[in-house]
Amino acid sequence: MSLNPLTFSVRPAQLNDLADLVEVLSDSFYPRTGLMRWFFPILRMGVYEDLRSRLRALPSDYLCLVAMVIAPNDKPILAGTIELSLRSTNPFQFRSLPYPYLSNLAVRSLSRRQGAAQKLLDACETIALDLGFQNLYLHVMEDNHQARQLYLKAGYEAQQPDSFWHCWFLRHPRKLLLHKRLSRPPK
Repeated sequence: MSLNPLTFSVRPAQLNDLADLVEVLSDSFYPRTGLMRWFFPILRMGVYEDLRSRLRALPSDYLCLVAMVIAPNDKPILAGTIELSLRSTNPFQFRSLPYPYLSNLAVRSLSRRQGAAQKLLDACETIALDLGFQNLYLHVMEDNHQARQLYLKAGYEAQQPDSFWHCWFLRHPRKLLLHKRLSRPPK
C-alpha cells in the first residue's frame, strides 16, 4: 500500500505561528537527552524570545518562511521552517555587499523526507533571484549527513569548512559553508 505524498504550501511566517515554530526548531536542534533535558526549557524560551522579536520587528533584511501541510478537510499544519537573511561581507565596512544566507531549516519529524525541506529551499531560491541575487549560502554541520545529502542533491557545493583548530578547541563538529549558483529554470 502506498501512502499519498503530502502537499505543502510555503508562506511567510506570522506571529500566530510562533508556538509551532518554536516546537519545530527546538525539537530539531536541541536533543532532550542527558544533561540537555534539564536545559531544554531554557533553550526553548530563548528560541521563543529570539524568534518573537524578529517576527515583530519585520526587518527588511530577514524573512522566515513556513511550509504548511495541506490535508483535505483538516486545518493546515506547520511542517517546517527556514530563515532567509541578507548578510554583509564585512559588517564593519560602510559599503560592503550583502548576500543571501539561509539558516534554521527545520522540519517536523512526522513530515521529514516528504519534500517540505526541498519546497522551502526552492522558495528561498526564487526569492533570492527575485531580489537580484545569483548566489545563495548556508552552513551545515559536518556530521549532519542527512542535511548534507539534502543540500548536495539540491545543488549546493562545499565552499569552505571551519578551521580544524577552531573546532578542536571548542570540541564541536566543523561547520561547512555551502554555496549554490542560482539560475531561473527555462520556461
